[in-house]
Amino acid sequence: EEQLQALYADIPFGLPEEPLPSKEALGFRVPLYGFDTWRKLFTNRQLLALGEFVLAVRGLMQELDDRPDVWREAIITNLALVTDRLADYSSAICSWHNSGEKLRNTFSRFALPIVWDYTEVNLLSDTSGNFLGALEWVSRFIGHVLQPAKSADSTNVLSGSATRLLGEYDVIITDPPYYDAIPYSDCMDFFHVWLRRSTHGLSPEVDAAFVNPLGPKWDHDAGDGELIDDASRFNGDRELSKSNYEDGMARAFQACHSALTTDGRLVVVFANKQPDAWETLVGALIRAGFVVDGSWPVQTEMSNRTRSLGSAALSSSVWLVCRKRVLARPGWDNIVLDEMRTNITQQLRDFWDAGIRGPDFVWAATGPALEAFSKHPVVKKANDPDQLMTVSEFLREVRRMVVDFVVGRVLTASGGQEAVSGLDDVTTYYLLHRNDFGMDDAPVGACILYALSCNLSDSALVGQQDLLAQTGKAASADEEEGETAEDEGSDEDEPEETAGSGARLRLKPWSRRLSRNLGLEGSGGRPVPLIDQVHRLMHLWRAGDQARVDDYVDAWGLQRSALFGQILQALIELAPSGSEERAILEAISNHVASRGDVRAPRQRPLPLGGM
Repeated sequence: EEQLQALYADIPFGLPEEPLPSKEALGFRVPLYGFDTWRKLFTNRQLLALGEFVLAVRGLMQELDDRPDVWREAIITNLALVTDRLADYSSAICSWHNSGEKLRNTFSRFALPIVWDYTEVNLLSDTSGNFLGALEWVSRFIGHVLQPAKSADSTNVLSGSATRLLGEYDVIITDPPYYDAIPYSDCMDFFHVWLRRSTHGLSPEVDAAFVNPLGPKWDHDAGDGELIDDASRFNGDRELSKSNYEDGMARAFQACHSALTTDGRLVVVFANKQPDAWETLVGALIRAGFVVDGSWPVQTEMSNRTRSLGSAALSSSVWLVCRKRVLARPGWDNIVLDEMRTNITQQLRDFWDAGIRGPDFVWAATGPALEAFSKHPVVKKANDPDQLMTVSEFLREVRRMVVDFVVGRVLTASGGQEAVSGLDDVTTYYLLHRNDFGMDDAPVGACILYALSCNLSDSALVGQQDLLAQTGKAASADEEEGETAEDEGSDEDEPEETAGSGARLRLKPWSRRLSRNLGLEGSGGRPVPLIDQVHRLMHLWRAGDQARVDDYVDAWGLQRSALFGQILQALIELAPSGSEERAILEAISNHVASRGDVRAPRQRPLPLGGM
């Protein structure tokens, strides 16, 4: 401690005693365990090492006083980034990467979890996390980004509020904050405190950028600042936080609208698969006077990031291209929906042929559909002109059309069927989930999205339908233990699932769906999902009760159902080769096809117990 006090007496602002966010902040678990200042994320030995590197950078700053300012600033700021990378690999949050036999950095994702044991690097060694490794990574990055700069015009970098844009622009490109997904500024403070100490006095512009001890948050007095839905910044008021985010997004897009030329374009990059986040984004664009007239999925996410491993997390960012709205007349929902279906059909084919799948496909297809809706300031309901069609209602229609298209492709592996119609919601969900995840764990975000697209909820699929099983909160366990499987040098750029705190869900195998009423008419005449009928037949066949199989097929008219035959074939192709599931499905398919007579439907059987 005495060495630290002596060392940091020569460093601007001293030890990093700036406060961490509160324990209620998004993604921050460490405050729950007494970590209330940034200093406490480091051991004294780590602070001593990092302080020496900060002093070395500051000493070089003085040695370069006689060099041109542009060279001096470039060298010092890039070395300050090296120091920041050292800090990322030198905190008490770092843990051991078992499979890679190396150190795992602090920020494997945008959060600060607690870890129960940590790994410490010797910064002067030749192991992962050392100084030379940090220097190499920063140098490689600089070399990479300088390539396009060789042919680019000079740029002007300004720092300001997105709600007060100055000047006139042909194009504005923005990657906005994703609702309640990432605590950007809180995470940035980890690096801010070290950059501030390393670069202080380098230039008036740099000092102005780091004049405050921490990065900018929401300024309640000015009504401006970082836009994120984080109730901890509004005294725990969730509604106020949500409203502030939505209003702020609308004001930012309105500023973009005012700053664009008449023929200008706004490009919004978005990669969040939470429906609420999309509805907020679209609502803000429409309020600001924009029409979405293009959508392009661009594969931007790293395949080795934590959230991509074994999941259907978005691997693409969706780039929405917007222009200023010219038509100011209200629209009618029936006309808008017809136009949407016409607009989206070819795009669905193109996206599918391009290999886009899973949640990526659902959201990538949303952009082309939005033109029909967003070109009107409001859309009225034809059967009730006093009511308006909401963004949520429109997107629900879009998602359903998209999933019907996907299911059509699943039912015909050759892709010959454009879309399926008449398939019940539960079976539709089952096919979507089975096609993307098989019988493995699936991230809850994708399950929620697919459930909403099928007019269902994930909780109903777990409880009422007995189709899904929750397999625990793997992500939360990882969060406690620090298991993030991150390769050194890769960046995690998407948070854990907002819903369910990273819970995982999987389909229940047919053999574990043991309800006595499976495949029988529900209470109140509720339609029986086709997947339930198939699973009941599988239980009857396994029991060797061919007579009851025939009775069930006849009672429900399955032999005459084209969808039933398609479902059987799709399930056969989805089932593992050589499995009992596949053998039973093939036996049922062959048996039904071999029956030469088509019997009249009998009275549907009452539940008599057992399968």
